Amino acid sequence: MLVEDGAGALLACAPAYLKSHSQGEYVFDHGWADAFERAGGRYYPKVQVCVPFSPVPGRRLLAVPGAGAAAAREALVAGLRALRDKVKASSIHVTFETEREWEALGAEGFLKRTNKQFHFLNKGYKTFEDFLGALASRKRKVIRRERKEALPEGIEIEWVTGKDLTEAHWDAFYRFYVDTGSRKWGSPYLNRKFFTLLGASLPDRTLLVMAKRGGRYIAGALNLIGDDALYGRNWGCIEEHPFLHFEVCYYQAIDFALSRGLSRVEAGAQGEHKLLRGYEPMPTYSSHDIPNPGFARAVEDFLRQERRQMEAAIEAYAEHVPFRKGEVPEGN
Repeated sequence: MLVEDGAGALLACAPAYLKSHSQGEYVFDHGWADAFERAGGRYYPKVQVCVPFSPVPGRRLLAVPGAGAAAAREALVAGLRALRDKVKASSIHVTFETEREWEALGAEGFLKRTNKQFHFLNKGYKTFEDFLGALASRKRKVIRRERKEALPEGIEIEWVTGKDLTEAHWDAFYRFYVDTGSRKWGSPYLNRKFFTLLGASLPDRTLLVMAKRGGRYIAGALNLIGDDALYGRNWGCIEEHPFLHFEVCYYQAIDFALSRGLSRVEAGAQGEHKLLRGYEPMPTYSSHDIPNPGFARAVEDFLRQERRQMEAAIEAYAEHVPFRKGEVPEGN
């Protein structure tokens, strides 16, 4: 969606997709779709404003800075609503936007939703041992024990990125992804070609953490490397080993981020077990525009209760981070 001035200069834009399903969004509205269709409506297609396949928070309504930025963003919203009507979509969904955009969209009549992610925050650590030093003694011992037991003799860890990524790595990782995805989600939605395209398009932004035993890859985690953060995306394995998931997904991600001087690791949604491994609860935001008044009221009632529950959950989780007293950053 583009907003241009009379001379054709770009003033604002937003990435928009017309979707016939809700896979790969990480803001779950399957229940909304089911309810709407049981009531006789048609939920799909819908308009989705997002970064595909990846719950990375950031700006979604992009405007040239200056006095006209607010008006340009309002024009974007009007354009999205016009698109929704033109293609007969049920709704518009802006996901993982900034809190400021969330507030602005709420003022435009969008329904406001919150959720949570777990992020590791680099508070000036240079090494993993520096991070461990900030933890309570008992929590520090647990992590050291988990790391030791995750890598018994014969299991090795590799970081693979950039020109070192090969089709053999993607073949192995795709096996992990399909095997674990089929057991956890029922239908993995990324195909094999997706991973080849990712490695070809963003090799220096892609990190595979791979576990190998006896010369054979047995597990791996896919991460994307940002300017100041590492984004954990997918995990899979074909062998089960105690604590290997924690090592490959969480501890190795911290190691890598600290080695690159990154400010945080965003480990994605869900997973309260991340708390005890140094990842802290952070709110995320999404906005939803539903023109059907009856359905919008029902969703709004649900979201009002969900926001209260989410706020309480984040506060409760923050009480259980493993840091020594006084080490938790302000606001958490």
